[in-house]
Amino acid sequence: MALCGGVGAMALPSELIVHIFSFLSDRDKLRASAVCSRWRECLFYPALWTELKLRIGGGCNGSGPSSDETPKLEFLMRKFGSFVRELQLELAPVEGNLSPLNNDPSSARMDQPPGPDDDPQLWEQRRDATATYLDQVLCVFTSIRNNRNLQKLSLYGDTFILQQEGLLDSSNLLQIHQGDKKINEIQQLFMELLSNSRQLQWLSCSFMLGLVTPCSLTCLSNPSAETLQHLSLLDHQLGPLISPSELDRLSNLHSLALDFSDLTSELCGLLASPRRTPLHRLSLLLNGAALEFKPLEGTATEDDWKALVRVSANLRVYIMALEVDSSELLRVLKPSLPLERLHLDSYSTLVTDATLELISQQYNKTLTHFLLLRDGPDFSDLSVNRNEDPLVLLAWRCTQLAVLVIHGYTVWSHNLVAISRLRGSSLRVLTVSEESIDFDPDQSVYMEGDPVHNLVKEVSLGLGRVWHPCLDSSLVLSEPTQHFHRELHTFSMGM
Repeated sequence: MALCGGVGAMALPSELIVHIFSFLSDRDKLRASAVCSRWRECLFYPALWTELKLRIGGGCNGSGPSSDETPKLEFLMRKFGSFVRELQLELAPVEGNLSPLNNDPSSARMDQPPGPDDDPQLWEQRRDATATYLDQVLCVFTSIRNNRNLQKLSLYGDTFILQQEGLLDSSNLLQIHQGDKKINEIQQLFMELLSNSRQLQWLSCSFMLGLVTPCSLTCLSNPSAETLQHLSLLDHQLGPLISPSELDRLSNLHSLALDFSDLTSELCGLLASPRRTPLHRLSLLLNGAALEFKPLEGTATEDDWKALVRVSANLRVYIMALEVDSSELLRVLKPSLPLERLHLDSYSTLVTDATLELISQQYNKTLTHFLLLRDGPDFSDLSVNRNEDPLVLLAWRCTQLAVLVIHGYTVWSHNLVAISRLRGSSLRVLTVSEESIDFDPDQSVYMEGDPVHNLVKEVSLGLGRVWHPCLDSSLVLSEPTQHFHRELHTFSMGM
């Protein structure tokens, strides 16, 4: 504390103290603000808080329930909300939603949650979680609604369970104190923020219950409509969140993320206009559970994709398909679609060998990332009744393949060795869960030593680096919507 006497740190000009503190992490800045009033005044200087990344709730990083973190959120938003330039926020109203999943099938990612008649106590907890979520979103937008310097706003709500339970239905909102009023206020504050913005470049709203409506973007100011380069609007149930007229205003978009069903033929035609800035990245989420009320009729056709690629020659597409039947996948995987990343994730549905055959043939020049995940009790063998394993064929045909992740399907050890040899060191990530690997009993007769040790040795030699199977399947089976939100962020930035 001697530095805070008459000489030393107290004698330094505030500008120099601010510069010194700029090298601290956000956590250390907050700790240092408790030293003395002078340091606190300097540490809350706007130049030190141009970027704010927050993750609230979910029991992540040792934190408690989401409601316990509301005072922290209120403090940070009150201090920095009016001038922060980049705000990234993840909210998990239900404790554990942002944490890695366990292996209990009863808590599976795609499983149907209990309703109020099944477990009244659990229903009450979820209702309280929804109330906390609404209060936190209100806190955020009350603080940033007049921020004209905001350039990047990224919001993610881990709200799949709450949405499945219909907690935003009018009948259930009546059970939450001022629930319907809070929803309306949140939507108004969001539109007010869009109206006041002047230099917004990045707008991402993923699964934020009750926030975005089909008419929200009509309030976006003309200056922000000119500067906006990335737009992400994702929702489990609502219809199209952007109209053709609003997309037409956003002529300088470089990257876009939508629900696959929202990418209509009309929207695709607008994106193919030569008057627009060419699109570089397009992320699409195909949710099989939502196809009942968000059908694929009217989505982009093969001709639409051809027209879009002619204008946007460098366009690359990332698709995540959740619980989608192979017949539906075959409908959306058009030959002209410049697919770079494909993530197939399910609990009950199976990807067929014919689907993998189509993928490896159509996207052999563009596919770099392929994730094949299934969180079911049994492991399907895709190579049954085939001379060649479809995963080996995919590794052979897709010459740009750099990331391959597999869980929930049987991968024979000799096929895994073949994949490593085909792609070699260019396959930067090869993640296969230990549970998915099987060994041919006939082959083990001719090999000496431990088969697992031999497999690790052979795959490591093929890849040119040390390799091991993934022993913890929860590291592979991240929450799908959370994974998609984060992956589209890096994908849209060209990483």
